[in-house]
Amino acid sequence: MADLGRWTRAVRTGMGADPAVGAVVPPIYLSTNYLFDGMGQPGAYDYSRSNNPTRDLLSDALATLEGGAGATAVGTGLAAITLIAEAFIPAGGRAVVQHDAYGGTWRLFAFLAEQGRFDVDFVDFNDPAAFQAALGQNPAVVWIETPSNPLLRITDIAAASAAAHDAGALVVADNTFLSPLLQRPLEHGADLVVHSTTKFLNGHSDVVGGAVIAATQEQHERLRLWGNALGLTAGAFDSYLALRGIRTLDARLRVHQENAAVLVEVLRTHPAVARLYYPGLPEHPGHEVAARQQSGFGSLISLELHGGVQAAERFLDGLLIFHLAESLGGVESLICHPDSMTHAGMSPEARATAGITGGLLRMSVGVESADDLATVVSEALERAS
Repeated sequence: MADLGRWTRAVRTGMGADPAVGAVVPPIYLSTNYLFDGMGQPGAYDYSRSNNPTRDLLSDALATLEGGAGATAVGTGLAAITLIAEAFIPAGGRAVVQHDAYGGTWRLFAFLAEQGRFDVDFVDFNDPAAFQAALGQNPAVVWIETPSNPLLRITDIAAASAAAHDAGALVVADNTFLSPLLQRPLEHGADLVVHSTTKFLNGHSDVVGGAVIAATQEQHERLRLWGNALGLTAGAFDSYLALRGIRTLDARLRVHQENAAVLVEVLRTHPAVARLYYPGLPEHPGHEVAARQQSGFGSLISLELHGGVQAAERFLDGLLIFHLAESLGGVESLICHPDSMTHAGMSPEARATAGITGGLLRMSVGVESADDLATVVSEALERAS
């Protein structure tokens, strides 16, 4: 019998397995509760916060894609972060988090630290001395985000994981920007992988969700228990839509990346662009590491314009196709201004330290015509000049 690959097994999760009527696409189970066989005799399912057949299919697909022991699907990406913080960072413990992580990640860890729940160090992981000094504080968790949001900095997952493990820390990697098809952090030493399933995994900007994939069954069981206790688990309909999105992930990613490569060539030599951030460029500081630990460079592009925030406003004024909106990874092209949107939750000082300026824009390149995307970006660059 053929040994089916990881992608084929994941994309066919639940297909043709309906025992009731033989539906090819697995049905959605919206029921809140399930029958007991008798007093003290629950079936495989009892209450949908605790377990749900539709959510289980999504979790199975995610665990298969990342190569983990199990996955816990939750209501949002930030719920996934909350789940890890509650399950694995003890009271009075410490977390080490990348200084240029997603603004919502920064805000959540900062809020929990302000409440005295634990301590947090926001550290430049590309500064070896600062990273080692932070590890010397005996953190419980080290939080990797690679590529980082929005400056697309690359962290060597294997090297950072080895150093963190030597310090006794659990390693978490946020893999939202690439998805399991372009990067699998567990294979490089991470213990847990986080996704905002809102983004590439769902891919259609109609679901808000998150997930944590664990390397070991013990870690997965702890997350499952905490997810149920905290009430963070994902609903059936969102799980159904996210699983539907995963089935087209490979096809979408190929077009996303092809279009991104076209726009990078438009942007890289234009005089209006002060800095271009894309790991696929040989001159990108993390290019060599990205090429080693990733199987593609993704479709997020960040650019800083000469002229600062005023140039950014001119770039956006009249921009076609790209919607000015938060989020990323959908079939539609999006653009955001991190300083005032996705990273507004960070303090001004933290944004400055991370390198997030008023002239910075982040593109999520969609699947529209590459020629049309190149035309409208070229027009925007001329306006910004």
